[in-house]
Amino acid sequence: MEYIVEKIGMSRTITVPSTPVTLLKVKEAKVCEVNNGVAIVAYNNGKKMNKAVEGQQKKYSLSAEFNRFVTMSVANAEAGDLDMSPLESAKVVKSSFNTKGRGFTGAMKRWNFAGGPGGHGSRFHRLVGSIGNAEWPGRVQPGKKMPGQYGNTKITVKNEIISYDAENGVLVVAGSIPGANGALGRVKVTK
Repeated sequence: MEYIVEKIGMSRTITVPSTPVTLLKVKEAKVCEVNNGVAIVAYNNGKKMNKAVEGQQKKYSLSAEFNRFVTMSVANAEAGDLDMSPLESAKVVKSSFNTKGRGFTGAMKRWNFAGGPGGHGSRFHRLVGSIGNAEWPGRVQPGKKMPGQYGNTKITVKNEIISYDAENGVLVVAGSIPGANGALGRVKVTK
C-alpha cells in the first residue's frame, strides 16, 4: 500500500536516549478507479489547472481541489476515500523522495575528490585532473566521475514507524529521509 506524503521536517523523541525522527503529513487523496490493486488516485498540490485536469475531475466527479493524478497500489477495493487503516498496523515503510538539487557542481563537491595543493605556485586547486588514457583507447571511459548535475535524484530509504496520528494524518518515522522540508514523496508499507 502506497501513500502520498509531505515532509514536515525533523525532530526527536523525548525518551532517554532520544531518537531522531522525521515527521510526514499523509496527503488527503481520493481513489478514482481500481484495477487489480493498482488505482488512479487524485490529490491536491498547488493550483495547476488545465482542460485535461478538468476532464479528469468531471469524469470522476471530483471537486476542484483534487488537481493531480497518479497511479499507485492501494488497499481499497473500490473508488472513494483512500484507506488509511494499513498505516495503523504497519511497522516499517519505504520512503521515496527526490534529494535536494544542488545544480551543476564540480567534481570535488559531487564526488569528494581531494583536489590539489592550495599554494606553492600550484595551478591545480579544484580541478578534476587527468580524465583520459594514452594513445589506447584514446578516449574518456564511460562512467568517468566528472562535474555535472548533482542531487535531484529519487532515493528510497527504509524507516521504522515510531507512531501514526490518524486524526491529523501525521506519520512519525525513525531516522532521516531525503529531500527538502515541504517536498512531496511516496511512502510504501512493507510486509
